[in-house]
Amino acid sequence: MNILLTGATGYVGGRLLTALLERGHVVRCLARNPAYLAHRQSDRVEVVCGDVTDPASLAAAFDGVEAAYYLVHSMGEASGFERREQEGACRFAAAARAAAVRRVIYLGGLGEEDDHLSPHLRSRQEVGRILRESGVPTIELRASIVLGSGSLSFEMIRALTERLPVMITPRWVSVLAQPIAVLDLLAYLVEALNVPLPGSRIVEIGGADRLSYLALMQEYARQRGLRRLMIRVPLLTPRLSSLWLGLVTPLYARVGRRLIESIRHPTVVTTDTAAELFQVRPVGAAAAIRAALEYEDREYAETRWSDAVSASGVQGPGGALAPGRRLADVRAREAAASPAHCFATVASLGGRDGWPAFDWLWRLRGAFDLLIGGVGMRRGRPEGRDLRAGDALDFWRVEAFEPGRRLRLGAEMKLPGRAWLEFTVEPSGAGARIRQAATFDPVGLSGLLYWYALAPVHALIFRRLLDAIADRAAAQAGSASPDPGDRFRPS
Repeated sequence: MNILLTGATGYVGGRLLTALLERGHVVRCLARNPAYLAHRQSDRVEVVCGDVTDPASLAAAFDGVEAAYYLVHSMGEASGFERREQEGACRFAAAARAAAVRRVIYLGGLGEEDDHLSPHLRSRQEVGRILRESGVPTIELRASIVLGSGSLSFEMIRALTERLPVMITPRWVSVLAQPIAVLDLLAYLVEALNVPLPGSRIVEIGGADRLSYLALMQEYARQRGLRRLMIRVPLLTPRLSSLWLGLVTPLYARVGRRLIESIRHPTVVTTDTAAELFQVRPVGAAAAIRAALEYEDREYAETRWSDAVSASGVQGPGGALAPGRRLADVRAREAAASPAHCFATVASLGGRDGWPAFDWLWRLRGAFDLLIGGVGMRRGRPEGRDLRAGDALDFWRVEAFEPGRRLRLGAEMKLPGRAWLEFTVEPSGAGARIRQAATFDPVGLSGLLYWYALAPVHALIFRRLLDAIADRAAAQAGSASPDPGDRFRPS
């Protein structure tokens, strides 16, 4: 099916694009800045420049389209967002009607219309009304909190629970919601393409549990092994709460305020329509949180709410140093040596030869680790053969080894969290580029204090380590007669 997708630079839209491609659909993405989606282009993904408020770009985007997703909202924008959202919905609806699109699918928000909704939630429901009354068959899926690695709500729950051993919780954390796992939400969005439904319809969707933000934070703490004291008070207004959130979480204050205003009233499913029309059987909150944490253990989230242009309200540089709960020191350097010489140097780290920068500090850290019951540096490294995944290397474990290109070490020392050190080597001009990433997954406030307290020391060590690797590789390249490429070059 030929599909038009708006909001593909956002959290849900980016993941929906992947889900649609996995099912064989051809997708055209409408984006104000196509450069943000350049990496997604393929023979089944077309990225076009346009805006939902621009009729000309909409007409071109709808050409040959059978179904369209409307995943646009302005949570990060300042005043006047309601008018802009209504204008965009009206023009999108007109373009869909002119193109005779078979179906429009819109993701809105749960909430009773007579319940004094927040401006943000009221605007989302008004957008749904405009689309449903456009004359184009429209399915409006209304959801509450989305739980997934990188989602706005999940990141707020994570940040509060990880960083605050004692929380003064305002009234809004006790309001009932019906959170839905992001994978279940994607399943609903994909299945909505073919649900046999004449005309337009509101479908309320949610997970298997009804519970509060307080209960979600308690469940997150349980799964992460954190002990947290939560004291409820009725004093914090949404505005004060949002400013407080801005200090202790990744949320922008404006985004935080709109999120809080939207959950002052219950957001729960009140009809059985979803169960009657869809095959999706959503999981509960505990399973959703577990899946989010497991997903991050496999890889960093492919999209995050903070990457979405609509969430920020501003356009800033890419490359955040804190993906999710993880913190990172990332460096890169050009080396006057071949990729093979550079990787040979990387692959020789540790053991009897030690570390090429501040070796005494590495050994001191190993001795301290041994003193507190850790593995220390006694294990050394394999001798007489190349590294491979699973090998012990001082107080590290080799988690990934791609000859000639990549080495990732997982720390087995005693830490208030988990840590990795990764090196990648790529050709660059006549030499090579070495990228070094030290990543830390802190557990609780102690983990954050550990990272930031040692940040100056780590910055010095990791900078000197990368310089030493590049210099040693260059020296070996200049003096060595045999090129180590046969040993480390990928086959």
